[in-house]
Amino acid sequence: MRTDMGQIVHLADYRPTDFVLERVDLTFELDPTNTKVEARLIFHRREGVDTALPLILDGDELSLSGLLLDQNALPADQYDATGDKLVVRGLPAETPFELTITTHINPEANTQLMGLYRTNGIYCTQCEAEGFRRITYFPDRPDVLAPYTITIIGDKAANPVMLSNGNFLGGAGYDEGRAFAAWFDPHPKPSYLFALVAGDLGVVEDMFETMSGRDVVLKIYVEHGKEKRAAYAMDALKRSMKWDEERFGREYDLNIFQIVAVSDFNMGAMENKGLNVFNDKFVLADPETATDQDYANIEAIIAHEYFHNWTGNRITCRDWFQLCLKEGLTVYRDHEFSADMRSRAVKRIAEVRRLKSDQFPEDAGPLAHPVRPTVYREINNFYTTTVYEKGSQK
Repeated sequence: MRTDMGQIVHLADYRPTDFVLERVDLTFELDPTNTKVEARLIFHRREGVDTALPLILDGDELSLSGLLLDQNALPADQYDATGDKLVVRGLPAETPFELTITTHINPEANTQLMGLYRTNGIYCTQCEAEGFRRITYFPDRPDVLAPYTITIIGDKAANPVMLSNGNFLGGAGYDEGRAFAAWFDPHPKPSYLFALVAGDLGVVEDMFETMSGRDVVLKIYVEHGKEKRAAYAMDALKRSMKWDEERFGREYDLNIFQIVAVSDFNMGAMENKGLNVFNDKFVLADPETATDQDYANIEAIIAHEYFHNWTGNRITCRDWFQLCLKEGLTVYRDHEFSADMRSRAVKRIAEVRRLKSDQFPEDAGPLAHPVRPTVYREINNFYTTTVYEKGSQK
């Protein structure tokens, strides 16, 4: 169990990491109860940092099963591993080095639904704010950015779909009964934006031509039998991409954009780079039963998570005290999009009603807090209407 849940974090205590992360290579061998995760991380010591200082990585209920330094086994007296921390000593002073960390995790037993979990036969991740440390030992903070290469190995009958961030590198059979899929995200990102989804899902496909003439593949994955209900979400996605180009000059920067919509996702939606994950109530609409508000919600939330590609993903937070920098700003952008798609006056009235009904009482009560706090005990408690809605008005 984590032992730091009661610690108070102060904005004034921020300082950069002692080590710079250059590259992340992750290999997952999927198993419902015993998934093997191999993380190959390349670091270098930050200039001016004391050569005696160790590398300290975050963990959460992890068990270390292998540790290599530049492909050589690390002596036991050179590191300490607990469930919530890995400390490695005696690292090179000036040259980059590769740390290979192997952990085994149990997705079926992950009832926190943070990190990598499995439900209804689907592997899924949720890493914001501090879920990645439940997958492997890592500097799990938003100012540590690196490009990621991901290899997923899994039972090919149970997991015909194996997705991660970035562009698809390829996939094929791996050994008897298993296959692999490889992905590469060239844009440095923090660990909270990592995503992996694997399982048996249906898909709706389309294309979008960017303002520079590139073709981007669009895919929305849903549970089988629900494909027709994703048509409006695909239309909203294409309009979002076009609007962001015309209004802000922001062109999508990968070759593929994917959405996964499943009924068991524990949040509303998550903006993982190039692979957004949604609760399907914010993606699916049946024309015979969906209301106007259902369509408006789908349109706004699809847009919000897509707009994060620039306000939150490529341009991200230094620390979690800057949460509003991505959320408030992106709410402003999705409000502007909805106003342009529908009625600006009606949208503004809805915004003010939301502030009066939800945010004003928050400001007037014991849970009042500034848009940018200076201290927190648990960062997940700051995903509030003050940060999102009041933050969008700043």
